[in-house]
Amino acid sequence: MLAGTASIARLLGRSCGSVSSISRPRIIAAAKCPTVYQRPVACCSYATIAKSEEPLPITFESPFAKPPDRSEEMVRMRTYKPRTPGVRHLRRPVNDHLWKGRPYLPLTIPRKGHGLGGRNNSGRITVRHRGGGHKRRIRTVDFSRWDPGQHIVDRVEYDPGRSAHIALITSQQTGKKSYILAADGLREGDKVQSYRSGVPEDLLASMGGVIDPGMLAAKTAWRGNCLPLRYIPIGAVIHALGTIVNGPAKFCRAAGTYATVVAKDEIRGFAVVRLQSGEVRRFMIDAHATVGVVSNPTWRHRQLGKAGRSRWLGIRPTVRGVAMNACDHPHGGGRGKSKGNRHPVSPWGIPTKSGYKTRRVGKKNPWVVTERPRGKEKKDRL
Repeated sequence: MLAGTASIARLLGRSCGSVSSISRPRIIAAAKCPTVYQRPVACCSYATIAKSEEPLPITFESPFAKPPDRSEEMVRMRTYKPRTPGVRHLRRPVNDHLWKGRPYLPLTIPRKGHGLGGRNNSGRITVRHRGGGHKRRIRTVDFSRWDPGQHIVDRVEYDPGRSAHIALITSQQTGKKSYILAADGLREGDKVQSYRSGVPEDLLASMGGVIDPGMLAAKTAWRGNCLPLRYIPIGAVIHALGTIVNGPAKFCRAAGTYATVVAKDEIRGFAVVRLQSGEVRRFMIDAHATVGVVSNPTWRHRQLGKAGRSRWLGIRPTVRGVAMNACDHPHGGGRGKSKGNRHPVSPWGIPTKSGYKTRRVGKKNPWVVTERPRGKEKKDRL
């Protein structure tokens, strides 16, 4: 006991007194001495904001709504000192504006059941490499946005079920709360509005009784507002597009995605929109869309840093076919890494890669004007 007491006294320093005169309560009190154990907060910080050489997406000059100012040529990511192997390559987006607390519980439901492991209603695995992960609650996001009037953004939150961020908004007329997809640059205290149910009478009267998209843009438009494609000027940057008049948003809902209005044909009743993949597509002119770019655009630059972080997300390991036995995969067996001069196939023998086409001939989508570039055409475009 005396040897242990002496070692504690040496750690605490000679200022705490001799070993013979120190009792157990005095040693505990000395351990709480701020001059010995407490350090400045600045010394504990081991995260820094690094900048990548890869440029950000091109900003669009739109009379309706501009994406946030990204004039800097670098991508801001948070890196960490390599105190452990798991944080050596960890890179995370800088999102200091996100809400730090729990979600709004009335708009969430627990995510439970065997469906977490990629299984169908009979219990069979239909999607491989899924299972486990951290406990989650599903956020109920409003993709329709029928409620009119102004809404105040209470906060912007992280959503574990999607790559984009979500915003909790409150209606000024009814006080009803709802979750929407957050546009890039949307912050707490901003006001958003939906004109899907119609333009208010006072705003319509200020435009002379006729809705002019350009005048409507000058008066009210800002990121996060939802309105029909009929009222959106050509060249506007939008996201969360609906396909039919009364349906919810289907397109451009992932982090950093957007679309551009190319043309409108009010006589035939559709608008032509260019998607981010390069596909040019028709939409009903009364289908709705939201102004701006989807939030969290630097999500694609993240690096998880370790395998355990992937397991937290519910992603299980993926084993290569050449590493399996011949009875488990067509590429398995043999000595070394050979796959037997066979073209890449799935575990069930279906060809993969190499441009294997699975679309039915003669059943083209009538809404697609120009298909997205594929193969050599896509490489030439890049």
